[in-house]
Amino acid sequence: MAHAWTQISYEGFPAWCAQWADGSSAVVAEQGAQLLSWRTADGREHLYLSPASLRDGQSAIRGGVPVCFPQFNTRGPLPKHGFARNLRWQMLQADEDGIVMQLTDSAATRAFWPHAFDARLRITVHARQLTIGLDVQNTDEVPWSMTCALHSYLQVDDVAQTALSGLQGLACWDALADTRFVQPPGDVGFAATTEQGFDRVFSTPGAAGTVLQLEQPDLPDGRRLEIAHSSTASEVVVWNPGVRLSHSLADMPDDGWRQMLCVEAASIDTPVLLAPGQPWSISQTLTLA
Repeated sequence: MAHAWTQISYEGFPAWCAQWADGSSAVVAEQGAQLLSWRTADGREHLYLSPASLRDGQSAIRGGVPVCFPQFNTRGPLPKHGFARNLRWQMLQADEDGIVMQLTDSAATRAFWPHAFDARLRITVHARQLTIGLDVQNTDEVPWSMTCALHSYLQVDDVAQTALSGLQGLACWDALADTRFVQPPGDVGFAATTEQGFDRVFSTPGAAGTVLQLEQPDLPDGRRLEIAHSSTASEVVVWNPGVRLSHSLADMPDDGWRQMLCVEAASIDTPVLLAPGQPWSISQTLTLA
């Protein structure tokens, strides 16, 4: 059972925090309902949070799990990755299993997007496992469409010594080279892409329900994290800024690229169309193997 969720300041961010009897913990920022920290009972932190992120309550937070809604990246007229990650969410429910944060349409959202919606972020923690899910409902009188992602920044000791398995056979778009191909068998490694970075979208039909393995085989304990996505995650985005982009990002240390790898549950290639009253959800589950 978790200690009661409490409001804290976490590295300068107003947030909600809980710790469980086994020593695991989670921290969720009020801004963006952004999961900032997940530690398992062994004390390991599994999310990367940039120490250079602005703490002004308005700028996007670099790290944790940003919620990209209702637009992914620049795929539309809204600000990059939408507005949800920059706004304050309300704590709706919290108990020993987790927490639910809520964002609904307001004057702040209608300044960007004219539609009515109810978005809820669910974070559930069990021994060695965390699930983060976004539930969205169209509360408008007209249909609307969206793209979204759970933009997870996973912490690694050295991305150049990290491997990601489970992507073989998936259709892939390399955003840096603007090439399309089918991912060949074998693990995806990142040692050769440190300078230019890594930015690929792995797509349907194979991505739905995919379970991936993030491994750091060169470490003494061979750390491994299983990453499972809901069937609604029609794409998996894998991103690392690399040396050059990290040097140009004001909210990331020059060497920050070494300690993180984004593996994102996404629905972006085909916008999700919701009729009035229609719900939709997407989730990602992280399990320490």
